[in-house]
Amino acid sequence: MAKSTSTAKKVTPTTTVKKVTEKTIEQAKNLRKAPLLFPTDLGEKASKDISAAMNSVLADVFALYLKTKNFHWHVSGPHFRDYHLMFDDHGTEIFAMTDPIAERVRKLGGTTLRSIGHISKLQSIKDNDADFVEPSDMLAELCQDNITLTSRLRAAHDICGQYNDTATASLIEEWINQAEQRAWFLFETSRKSDSSGH
Repeated sequence: MAKSTSTAKKVTPTTTVKKVTEKTIEQAKNLRKAPLLFPTDLGEKASKDISAAMNSVLADVFALYLKTKNFHWHVSGPHFRDYHLMFDDHGTEIFAMTDPIAERVRKLGGTTLRSIGHISKLQSIKDNDADFVEPSDMLAELCQDNITLTSRLRAAHDICGQYNDTATASLIEEWINQAEQRAWFLFETSRKSDSSGH
């Protein structure tokens, strides 16, 4: 019996893995260049405008969440327990907004925040990195930040109205109510006992 000689290339597992990896990388590069599909009847312009507005809101929500938790962790003084618990409640409520905002952007065909650096480029709420902040200053700063967030939410709501995006607008309305309530609690908590009328 004669020995047959094969002219086929010898394929090693390493060669196969390398080809699969190269193919996967090439497919990923092509996907990155491909336009997003816009699975919405609102249209591409609406998707871009609303996504941009909501990503700015989301950046402020993350900034406010972290500042609220910062003050929760670092508050001290005779009202420690009350402030500590209130800041924790507020932080939980604020963080609960993040996923619905990001998912709403994705439902509209947009992309959303990807990193802390991305947040820092879009946020209008300022960080507070001070080693010590008086509790009264914490209350005042968070009150103003919630008012700032409310203003940003109203602006986003106006953009939703331009495109008849009732789903995003209805979410925003609830978040405005929550931000206003947080601002109210912070303001009332910051009043001196002799100025409260009691």
